[in-house]
Amino acid sequence: MKSDFRKKLYEKYNSSFKTYLSDFNSKSIISMWKTYDFTYLPLISSYPKDIAILELGCGRGYLLEYLKNHGYNNLKGIDISEEQIEISHGKGFDVQVSDAIEYLENNASKFKLIFALDFVEHFYKEELFPLFEGIFSSLEEGGVLIMHTPNGQAIISPKMIYGDLTHLTIFTPVSAQQILRIVGFKDIKFYEPEPVPKNIKGIIRLILWKIIKLSFNLIRLVEIGSTEKILTQNFIVSAKK
Repeated sequence: MKSDFRKKLYEKYNSSFKTYLSDFNSKSIISMWKTYDFTYLPLISSYPKDIAILELGCGRGYLLEYLKNHGYNNLKGIDISEEQIEISHGKGFDVQVSDAIEYLENNASKFKLIFALDFVEHFYKEELFPLFEGIFSSLEEGGVLIMHTPNGQAIISPKMIYGDLTHLTIFTPVSAQQILRIVGFKDIKFYEPEPVPKNIKGIIRLILWKIIKLSFNLIRLVEIGSTEKILTQNFIVSAKK
């Protein structure tokens, strides 16, 4: 279901895009994992370590590596980028090159957790129902989808929305909830990946962010009489089957 233009971009997604966009040195990776301690670990820490976990769009395998480091051992990942799958496979992970919609349609396994980080925005609207229905059917009863995606109502959103040519559908918490509920998800919760207090710099950034958010919501309150809870450039969703 991928269009031709995405296929061409994904063929060199790592070597012609990710390598130049992101800093993959050990310091930045450790910093990212420390952020995961605040964003994702609290959402999964109550689950047994042997639960089946699938990551859609696993890329270079940094989330899989983080999960493995925290004792989770039943991990699987898929990605459309052969270059990135080679990197993940080189780390010893059970990963494969696959179109997500096709994989979910043909998948016989059930997962307790499915991660989709910086993933769903890469699909056309007409692809969203097959994608989310596939995710829903691939979860165990009581299983959870955890997704991270650009926020269309963010205070500063253009970089995340337009910074990648393969970004096609941008959600807000309202529109994300719209499709999740129609597909059948329940207990849907939204989180802001705000600055995390992992050090002094993080604490200062968090305080400043709360001041900025308060100021922005004051403007909204004056203009339209309401405020928004999720204003970061991305947002996180957990949704239960």
